[in-house]
Amino acid sequence: MKNGVKFKQSRRGFLKLAILGAIGLQFIQACKKKANHIFLRLTGTDHILGHRLRFPDFPKPTEVIEVPILILGGGITGLSAAYRLQKKGRNDFLLLDMESEVGGNARSGKNDYSSYPLGAHYLPIPNASNVELLALLEELKIIIGWTKEGVPLFDEEQLSFAPQERLFIRNIWQEGIIPSYGLSQQEAAEMERFLKQMEQFKQLKGTDRKYVFDIPMRHASQSADLKRFDGLTMRSWMESEDYQTEPIYNYVNYCCRDDYGTGIADTSAFAGIHYFASRKHDWAVYQDLVLTWQEGNGRLVSHLKKYADGKVLNRHLAYQIHIGADAVEVAVFDDQAKLSKTIRAKKLINCCPQFVNQYLLPDRAALTKKFHYAPWIVATIVLHRFTFADGVSLSWENIIYKGKGLGYVYDQHQSLKQLQSPFVITYYHSLGDGDLSKNRKQLYTWTDQQWRDFILEDLEKAHYGIEKEVISMTIFRHGHGMISPVRGFLSDDARAELTKPIAGKVYFAHSDLSGISIFEEAFYQGITAADQVVAGIDEKEA
Repeated sequence: MKNGVKFKQSRRGFLKLAILGAIGLQFIQACKKKANHIFLRLTGTDHILGHRLRFPDFPKPTEVIEVPILILGGGITGLSAAYRLQKKGRNDFLLLDMESEVGGNARSGKNDYSSYPLGAHYLPIPNASNVELLALLEELKIIIGWTKEGVPLFDEEQLSFAPQERLFIRNIWQEGIIPSYGLSQQEAAEMERFLKQMEQFKQLKGTDRKYVFDIPMRHASQSADLKRFDGLTMRSWMESEDYQTEPIYNYVNYCCRDDYGTGIADTSAFAGIHYFASRKHDWAVYQDLVLTWQEGNGRLVSHLKKYADGKVLNRHLAYQIHIGADAVEVAVFDDQAKLSKTIRAKKLINCCPQFVNQYLLPDRAALTKKFHYAPWIVATIVLHRFTFADGVSLSWENIIYKGKGLGYVYDQHQSLKQLQSPFVITYYHSLGDGDLSKNRKQLYTWTDQQWRDFILEDLEKAHYGIEKEVISMTIFRHGHGMISPVRGFLSDDARAELTKPIAGKVYFAHSDLSGISIFEEAFYQGITAADQVVAGIDEKEA
């Protein structure tokens, strides 16, 4: 929101104020005329249907569906569970999702010019220990072979094209997002010291000889380091390490907001270090690259959802779970038919986030209060023209130093037609700091014009006059965009308690149970739950 200017009125200044008022009126009318040329649309996850869980007034179920295995939730975790079940020879499942399309935070969209992400938009090169994920990437032809030394060969068109990232700082673009332009000797020295310290943490192992920082989190050491670092915020840890200069704090704050939705004042120091130390970069040739696509992680969704083809019920909201002696009964509202159903399953893989499970299983509500979710906006902007300033070409990822948002990705960067107009960018902003209930209210009460002004004001810092180039802007809202690992959360018993299966019938899987909202965590949560279900069925049948 742009701040207005207040004038103090006096008799002497009345005429001056009147003239200014006339000029101001013309300016406002001109702005309105300018704003009207932009096609605006405000959309997002179906929070209205989801909020019905707070005040359940659903009709009584009128039909019963029986299925051996039921998956609740069609995000990456649910789709990964379906993928694993199929690999284990089990196709006797049904998957329910509240939205009209599966994919959760990894969904994507498409316009006349480009596909674009609606949330997660890249996958870092996996650690060598992530053999299950590497197998998936090989199956999907993202990995096209292996060298004799065991190095994966990635399809070059699916690796991020150069230049990969840039930072707008002190009125110029620099290549790379680590601040380097115009730093003092002390600032540069602190930046170098921090990065060296993170390299040391990358190799740190606990008494069990496992890495302290690893992906997925369940592979990591369960040593005392977790509680030691998790008991501090990232800011307080940096202060204890005597970091003093502004650029290093700004950089780490950006990284925490980017992955967790919260800045260093709230993010756990363990999570903050995890961002830098958990990816081992086992293959040096890929150290600075990521896998990305025009549609972001929607590319991975399009592959995974094939394993649930014909087995998905969209626009279905689960609102009650009853665990019986022989089966699990799930009451479900069909939003299209406006009727309720009962689905009876021998096994249930619950891939819902915990802010939903508190309504489905009320006895778990107290523990779910410890889970913090950051709201997000993701805006897809179509532009007539884009500037390529200061000799640094438009990159895949573009960040504005001290920006309100988290910058933008250039969606056509992975296209061979990347220099053709119109241009499509996707802008990201997290509202995860401070009062989350207040921020979530802002997310839904602000109009499309208010969000438009906020976004354009932020982008104007690096792209003067960008407003006149905007053709359209679609703003997508995520009310509970991602789990935020705030201080003390990762070492709390709540996650472990809520992960435990119930009565050998209900299994839980979601990235919020890892505490880190990334693709790898969601993937491993899903395949692990599927393995548990299949093992339980095999044991019973034996």
